[in-house]
This record gives sequence, C-alpha cells and structure tokens, in this order.
Amino acid sequence: MKLKIHEIFYSLQGESSRVGLPTVFVRLTGCPMRCVYCDTAYAFSGGSNMEISDILARVAEYGTQYVTVTGGEPLAQKSCLVLLKALCDAGYSVSLETGGAIDISPVDKRVSIILDVKTPDSGEAANNVWSNLDHLKNADEVKFVLCSRADYDWAKEILNKYHVANKCPVLFSPVYSQVNPTDLAEWVLADKLPVRMQVQLHKILWGEKPGV
Repeated sequence: MKLKIHEIFYSLQGESSRVGLPTVFVRLTGCPMRCVYCDTAYAFSGGSNMEISDILARVAEYGTQYVTVTGGEPLAQKSCLVLLKALCDAGYSVSLETGGAIDISPVDKRVSIILDVKTPDSGEAANNVWSNLDHLKNADEVKFVLCSRADYDWAKEILNKYHVANKCPVLFSPVYSQVNPTDLAEWVLADKLPVRMQVQLHKILWGEKPGV
C-alpha cells in the first residue's frame, strides 16, 4: 500500500483551532483543482512513493501527537483513507485538510476534517461537493478562504443557507497579501458572525515557502 508523498515535515500548525501546536505534516502529491491563490502548487507533481508503514515511521521520529494530512488534495489518492485510519490506530490526533471537491463520507470518523469551501473568486466554486456539509461532525471545521469583499458576502450567504455554524466551527481566512486582515476582522465584527477569523501563522513566522 503506497502513497505519493511530496514532503513530511515538522512545524507549528498555522491554521484552524489547532493553530500554534507542534505538528507533523504529511503532504501528498497531486490536486485536481487550480485555485487562483494556491500556495502549494509545487505539490501538484513530484514526490516519491512511500509505503504506509514507512510514513508512520517517519511521523514517529518527531515525537508529537498531532498529525495533519494535507496536499495538494490528499483525498485524490484513494489510499489516503488507509493512511488516515492507520494514523488514528497509532494513537495520533489526526486532522485532514481537504478542498471540498471529493466526498468526505468514507474518512475515518476519528479524523478532524478541515473542509475548505471554495469561493467564487477562487475559481473553483463549481467543484464544491455540497453534500459534504451533511457529513460534518462537531470535531470538524469549515474554512472559507476569502479573496475579496464579494467572497465574504458570498460566504455569509452560504453560512445562512446551510446553517454551517450549527454543524461545526467555521473559519474565515484572508488570502495572504490580497485581503487586508484588519478589514476582514472589521467585517466579521460588524456583522457579528459566528466564525473564527484566522491568519496563517506559519507565513507570518517564516514567509511563503515549502516545509513550514
């Protein structure tokens, strides 16, 4: 059982409610989407095939309980489901970062899913699998990466239409160097939205580059 892995690295979690926690990141190669703001295009190709047992051994070297499986789009590789289960069986606290264009229902229920709902300005909104919202657990999170005020207003409509905040925590994130974080904070406060506004801690600390 092999997966194509682009990189495995140890860093602080830069997003979600786990922000700041020392975490091992397992980044899978490949993604079917092409979001205009993508910051991991380097993972569209390359990497090397690894046995799941070897991935687990690499993760264990770092001695932390938190593991994030990311991409690219990790669910584009079907064996990702096996990896997620294996990590949970090994006792890790596992999160999955997924772009929302692939069905999440087969994912092990012990995994915390960070589901990215694609906005119109991302260029990939047509690929949102809306039935994914029906499979969310309290331990999951929904993320909106916002490119503009228009994206923000659209995200508000989605919150109301699908009652997302009643299902799990919601994250609003400004596109790095495109939306002023202060502006987004003021919009959230003015509208009294039940969301967590976040910035990408790893980019504040180390800039926009692989392996952080």
